[in-house]
Amino acid sequence: MSEKMLLHACCAPCAEYPVFDLLERGIRPDVLYFNPNIHPKFEFERRREQVVKLGEIRNLECFYSDDFRIDDWLSRAWEDRYDSRCLMCYDIRMEYTARYAKEHGYQSFSSSLLVSPYQNHDAIRESAERAAEKYQIEFAYTDWRPHFREGQNMAREHGLYRQKYCGCIYSLQDSDFREKIVNSFPDGWEAAR
Repeated sequence: MSEKMLLHACCAPCAEYPVFDLLERGIRPDVLYFNPNIHPKFEFERRREQVVKLGEIRNLECFYSDDFRIDDWLSRAWEDRYDSRCLMCYDIRMEYTARYAKEHGYQSFSSSLLVSPYQNHDAIRESAERAAEKYQIEFAYTDWRPHFREGQNMAREHGLYRQKYCGCIYSLQDSDFREKIVNSFPDGWEAAR
């Protein structure tokens, strides 16, 4: 019997290579979309739909949470505990994933965040390790960054939506592709507020 693993998916394109790699190693992960940082709600739902689509393409079980917490990012309450909003974001997602994995009988968990060269890799790993220790579950670490482009090409081949920003309201404001992104929202700038 193969290992029962839960893979946190930040988005479908980033999940592509980790899913491929795990399947190649004989591990059929279940996929969890939990990303309350994504803004606006339209984008949050679009990314969730794409993760579900990837699950269908790869014949994987897909679970998701409709938890959408823009107020956590806007309140700036995180400043008392974290040096950056990204660290808060990693902790929220890794804690939820570890707890979900433990409560649902998984042996281990990992995250597609580990494929992105644009994320703070060490901080993600540290966050996941803390959550794993707290919930007494294995964090299955893999550095998938060398295969980032390969995964993006797979996503293109599968016709998956590939976004141009991390997902939070601040990364949207900072993106070089902000106008293009906002124009993809049904209500344009109104949706982005």
